[in-house]
Amino acid sequence: MTLTDERRDFVAAIEEFCRREVGTREQWLKLTDGGDNPHNAELYRKLAELGWLGVAVPEAYGGAGQSMVDLLLFLETTAYWQAPIGGFATSAITAASYEKFGSEDQKRRVLGDFLSGTVLAVSMSEPGAGSDVGALTCKAERSAGGWVVNGQKTWCSNAHIADHILLVARTSTAGGKHDGLTMFSVPAGVDGMVVRGIDTMGGREVNDLYFTDCFLPDDAVVGEVDQGWRQLMAGLNLERMILAGLMLGTARRAFDDTVSYVRERQQFGRPVGSFQALRHRLADHATELECTRLLVHDVARQIEADPTRLLPREASMAKLKATEFAKAMALDGMQMMGGYGYATEYGMERLLRSTVVSTVYGGTSEIQRDIIGKTYGL
Repeated sequence: MTLTDERRDFVAAIEEFCRREVGTREQWLKLTDGGDNPHNAELYRKLAELGWLGVAVPEAYGGAGQSMVDLLLFLETTAYWQAPIGGFATSAITAASYEKFGSEDQKRRVLGDFLSGTVLAVSMSEPGAGSDVGALTCKAERSAGGWVVNGQKTWCSNAHIADHILLVARTSTAGGKHDGLTMFSVPAGVDGMVVRGIDTMGGREVNDLYFTDCFLPDDAVVGEVDQGWRQLMAGLNLERMILAGLMLGTARRAFDDTVSYVRERQQFGRPVGSFQALRHRLADHATELECTRLLVHDVARQIEADPTRLLPREASMAKLKATEFAKAMALDGMQMMGGYGYATEYGMERLLRSTVVSTVYGGTSEIQRDIIGKTYGL
């Protein structure tokens, strides 16, 4: 867990920025439109101007170099301070696919837009295809000079604020269920695509996408035709680690807020944190938090040491542990804070809402356990 001086300075700079911009409840409420909007474009652009979005982009395209540890530190710290930059996670995941498989023109255009403060999104899930990616039915059929897309996608995070959407569509029914998938770069506002929001516990985050005779030119293909499954698999380390980093920071915040509260809250003439029932629960949570932090950071260092190496077991463990612990910590924090944990004034209910969905998106906890089990030949 030892950080270099440069990385300690990086974390300190992010903390100072967040403390100044989002340090009070009043600031957070203003930036999020009263808690309904998890992404503030102005704050996001400030981070872009500081060059911090570049932790997800190679130096060759103007970024800081795709350091997994630096990316993790950025995610963990901004999540701890609850900075409303909900568009960053999907942007980083999507940018990696463009960087690995996009044409030179796609890389420079899309990655350049990302670095300037725009949002990217990836659209994979459908009403009948979530964990079962091979069940995708949204079709892209060849047409003169391009492709015509028809079908519906759902649960697309940040499509309503994205400038570029990375669409995964079926281009062939030959072969196995995972064959015949292709990635397409879809610009916001293209004719034939309609974006409709889905109301959730966390506000406006996800969307349905409807494609009706939506034409995409040949140069919209990202990577190779019919090779979308292989390309998706290459990005799983990153996606799972991004979600693990976000939830590690959120879990830390839930723990610190709980400890701060029980130190001050008086009942029966003394702080409630002095009662054994709460003290022992927090001791267990502190231990789990440290285990989670060590696991997530260790996997990040392994990926940084060899970015080409797939780590299905380790990345799934990190995602599973961080999301499940964050949810448990926020829920128990609410219980230990009593009625104040339920009140919006103290923010614990906000942390709980943000952690509940983390065990579902990016591969459910059940899917992560299945992947881990399979790596042991089970």
